[in-house]
Amino acid sequence: MRLLLDTQALLWWLDDNRKLGRTAHAAIANPATTVWISAVVAWEIVIKVMTGRLTIKEPPEICIPREMERLAFQPLSVSMTHALAVRSLPKHHRDPFDRMLVAQATSEGLTVVTSDAMFRRYDVAVLDASA
Repeated sequence: MRLLLDTQALLWWLDDNRKLGRTAHAAIANPATTVWISAVVAWEIVIKVMTGRLTIKEPPEICIPREMERLAFQPLSVSMTHALAVRSLPKHHRDPFDRMLVAQATSEGLTVVTSDAMFRRYDVAVLDASA
């Protein structure tokens, strides 16, 4: 399985939050699973921390790279292909971070781990983060 964590799923993972469902947790923790973390997710977390809309236990520049290394999560940069793919997406979601995640998942053949029901309106594989 190839998973792309959305921002909420990554935050739940970092916080060991029970909102991350058993199925999603097991899929992320499975050594046979490749887990991708988009630069977009890190960027969104940093913005929310800087604006005071999010408080986390450790600075993102510490906890995100540590978890990525500890569990061999893969970094996913935003490519020109990803950026241009956003234009062809239906306008179901107004959040630019989420639209980019959909474009990345579609372009790379990844399953998005999210609790956001809006993702299901797109032609993208979704694993419910709360399940």
